[in-house]
Amino acid sequence: MPSESDERRGDGVRRTGRRAGTGGRGAADGRAAANGRGSGGQRGGDRAPAGRRASRPTGASGAPVRAGDGTARRPRPASASRQPRDRRREELRSRTGRHPVPGARQAAAGRPRPATAGRGSTDRTARPPRPTGRPAGRAGRPTAPRRRPVARVRLGRPRRRLHIVGVLLALVLVVFTGRLVQIQALDTATYVDRAQSARAGSESITAPRGDITDRNGTVLATTRTAYDITADPTMFTEELTGDPDAPATAAALLAPILGTEAADLEALLRTPDTRYVRLAGQVDPQTWNQIRELRAILAEQSPDGSRNVLVGLFSEENGQREYPGGDLAASVLGYVSADGQGGGGLEYQLDDTLTGQDGRIDFTRAGAYQVPTAYGEESSAVPGSDVTLTLDSRIQWFAQQAITDRVAEAGAQSGYVIVQDTATGEILAMASTPGYDPGDLSSASSEQLRNPAVQDVYEPGSTAKLITMAAVLEEGVAAPDTHVTVPGTLRRADRVFHDDVEHDTWHLTLAGVLAKSSNIGTILAAEQLGDTQAEANEVLHDYLTRFGLGQQTGLGFPGESPGLLAAPEQWNASQQYTIPFGQGLSLNAVQATSVFSTVANGGVRVEPTLVSAITGPDGRVQPAPEPERTRVISEETADTLMRMLETVVHDEEGTGTRASIPGYRIGGKTGTANRVDDSGSYNGYTASFIGVGPVDNPRLTVSCTIQDPVGDHYGGSLCGPVFKDVMEFALKTLRIPPSGEAPSDMPVTW
Repeated sequence: MPSESDERRGDGVRRTGRRAGTGGRGAADGRAAANGRGSGGQRGGDRAPAGRRASRPTGASGAPVRAGDGTARRPRPASASRQPRDRRREELRSRTGRHPVPGARQAAAGRPRPATAGRGSTDRTARPPRPTGRPAGRAGRPTAPRRRPVARVRLGRPRRRLHIVGVLLALVLVVFTGRLVQIQALDTATYVDRAQSARAGSESITAPRGDITDRNGTVLATTRTAYDITADPTMFTEELTGDPDAPATAAALLAPILGTEAADLEALLRTPDTRYVRLAGQVDPQTWNQIRELRAILAEQSPDGSRNVLVGLFSEENGQREYPGGDLAASVLGYVSADGQGGGGLEYQLDDTLTGQDGRIDFTRAGAYQVPTAYGEESSAVPGSDVTLTLDSRIQWFAQQAITDRVAEAGAQSGYVIVQDTATGEILAMASTPGYDPGDLSSASSEQLRNPAVQDVYEPGSTAKLITMAAVLEEGVAAPDTHVTVPGTLRRADRVFHDDVEHDTWHLTLAGVLAKSSNIGTILAAEQLGDTQAEANEVLHDYLTRFGLGQQTGLGFPGESPGLLAAPEQWNASQQYTIPFGQGLSLNAVQATSVFSTVANGGVRVEPTLVSAITGPDGRVQPAPEPERTRVISEETADTLMRMLETVVHDEEGTGTRASIPGYRIGGKTGTANRVDDSGSYNGYTASFIGVGPVDNPRLTVSCTIQDPVGDHYGGSLCGPVFKDVMEFALKTLRIPPSGEAPSDMPVTW
């Protein structure tokens, strides 16, 4: 029987073999091969008989060789083909980590290995250990090979990873759900509006600007509707038009309408890499309507109602301001700037009235194209109101020609003529030169864009003597036949005054002082207005103000200057004597004209007007407000002054004889004043003449003013003929009958 130690040893071998697997067997085989024995006892799986101790096989060195079960077996010789296989097994065991515990290899060499070790079957006997070629390090205890430690790989935690992924997915789901709720429930209206805006398109319809006409309906300014015909070459395809050669077909249809060559149009429609070409410009509305009607007919003939060769045609409306008369009344009308707003004159003053309300077309679009069959809405444009002026284009044209010719003859800087209805205050003509064409501003200077009749001020000179005579007559300090001794010179304050011509002492009546335009006689008459010079200044200033000097005319014209009239206490020693004959104060041409109209109207001043009526887009006519009327002098004084003015023109000693008109009683006054230049110094002259006709039934007032003439500078000789021509033309144009009475015979001398 085996001893207890053998039994324990055999158990150890079994346990070791189970734990080590094939590793222990490979080691024993290696050692047996090294001993060089052919056999070493029984197979490792056979047990020794009871009571007999198995002999231990020894190797070449005499060391015992142990089998797995304690029985010896003859080892097989090692071969070259066997050893590589053993090494591969060792490598496999090293990778799988199945190595025997320390000392198990040595124990397995001398103990029998159980039949079930590493096999799982009890019937199979264990093989004897193979001899090893490796010498034993110590007798009876071979040394096991030192194995290389392998790092242990730590695996992650899959449950934790799944938890994190689940949380992230839940958060994403919550975000998407919240966004969906926001879009569908909270911000629905906002996104609906955005969607509609993306599909909605609109085009503005420019409202035509109102017309400006004269009192007779003649158009002075209008807006001509014109169109630029454009096309999108990318839309002239077979897919969109249904025509394989759409450009050629469209060009053939448009050529007779636009009056151009079909080849030129076809070339434009075939322009590559562009979505905009201009086929024709500034065509009239009738031409564009023809194209629209043709396109509608083609659309009706197409299967789906929208595909036709003209689907890619468009129009651009261009409202262009036109002035049929060219430079006629340009200084009054003004102009319209490039942005469509009034830039000067009445175009600027009445811009809100003339400007209409733009319309709008709303439509549905798909990308860059309009959906023809979708719902659309159109709000029509409301045209601007038409303005009717008090001007008479016939008189305006004649006055403009007359002053232009005279200024050119005199080599003057500028000139203006005003024609006014004495009873109503309406301006029938306001002509100035040099002028400009408001339809072509490129050739106009900044000075030409002004209206000098209301924006330029000048010293009136002798025409202002009418106000001094009105004050003297109204105050009752003199009469038309009052004797006035007029010396050749007159010293007052620090100056010596004289008339425009040298003369000995004149014996003139008050009417003669006005007829001969005596400065000295006017000073002497004005001194009678008060007991002192200061009192006389106060009275004269009051009358100057009544006649409208130093105030706005009431026209409301942009840039109008009220002139300059200082308070009487501010008059210096020289001004209190020069102001009575029109030096030392300034006014504009409309103010000067209004003074004579006031006298001709029986002493009642009527604010001048330029606008007669406004016609709204609905056709309603709104007359202009009634002008303000103010009595300045009595009717008796006015009648006397009219007869005194008549002596200036009809008396042979008067200064205005060149203004007389056969068959009409004309009254007026000449004016010649020193001109103040831009530096504030007197340089040059201002020549003027203002008259009224007919004196027996005053209807018209005409004023003529010429600035800085060369050579002749007297108002009677320079402006008298202009007055005569314009007044005569106006009387005949308005069919005012000649006077039935002879001119008054008022004495001018004594």
